[in-house]
Amino acid sequence: MRIGYFLSSEEYSPGQLLEQAKGAERAGFQGLWISDHYHPWVDAQGQSAFVWSMIGALSQATGLPITTAVTCPTVRIHPAVIAQAAATSAVLTGGRFRLGVGTGEALNEHIFGDAWPELDVRLEMLEEAVEIMRGLWSGENYSHHGKHYTVENARIYTLPEQPVEILVSGFGPKAIEAAARIGDGYVSVMPDGDLVDRFRKAGGGSKVAQGGFKAAFADTPEEGARIAYEKWPNAGVPGELSQVLPTPKHFEQASQLVTQEMVAESFVCGNDPEKHLEMIRKYADAGFDEIYVANSGPHYQGLFDLYAREILPKIG
Repeated sequence: MRIGYFLSSEEYSPGQLLEQAKGAERAGFQGLWISDHYHPWVDAQGQSAFVWSMIGALSQATGLPITTAVTCPTVRIHPAVIAQAAATSAVLTGGRFRLGVGTGEALNEHIFGDAWPELDVRLEMLEEAVEIMRGLWSGENYSHHGKHYTVENARIYTLPEQPVEILVSGFGPKAIEAAARIGDGYVSVMPDGDLVDRFRKAGGGSKVAQGGFKAAFADTPEEGARIAYEKWPNAGVPGELSQVLPTPKHFEQASQLVTQEMVAESFVCGNDPEKHLEMIRKYADAGFDEIYVANSGPHYQGLFDLYAREILPKIG
């Protein structure tokens, strides 16, 4: 089982993300996730760096593998452009880059005024996008005339030695079945063994399953819960709202119905190593091969020290 660190582009500046990546590597983490957002979820998070610039910088700052968690290659950026960005990222990292993809959120994808499609259409678009990216990674001249996208006489010249692996996020049955069918792996942020089982039985087999959770390191659980609620009240917003609300202001309005206790339920708050190990065990028991932890708030060095001292040495 591999334990990695999740870089939250929505909360930290580019310099802080680089500092965290270096700190995670020194602490003994074995990989990096990085979020791909145009907007933060709420204004209190306050950041949203362009992920492809960040991956270029990270490739020179750390030797850890990097996975986007996750990129939407369908609306805001055409899949042919994502294919080039991912290929360059894989070259810069010496093959240590994997492309995590999903159907996305209106929060990030609505910015050109395009209609936000319903889920079945978004899944169609994602499957076609994956087909296009893999076609372009052949290195040959490539054209595609599909239901949602057109590519004409395109060729990617800067390519890694091996095609980029595509890991697919999914929560509902249709999305998980699509992930098993088209993905090289599975991504989730819920420690739900039923989801992993569905992925594997639908054709995912022994492909890698990555999971992630959030922590708020602090001297006390109460202080951690306060930080989590201040920065991530949207963590308690239920159901499909996270896919359809279009702006941080809308998430702030929806989050008025969320309590601090509700947010704290999904975070590991404080500095008790047993609480962190308990969450890791939940993901391990659910069948995940790789588990990524994100920190919220200013005390990320404390989290690195805790994991280097109390967590990572106990995980084989």
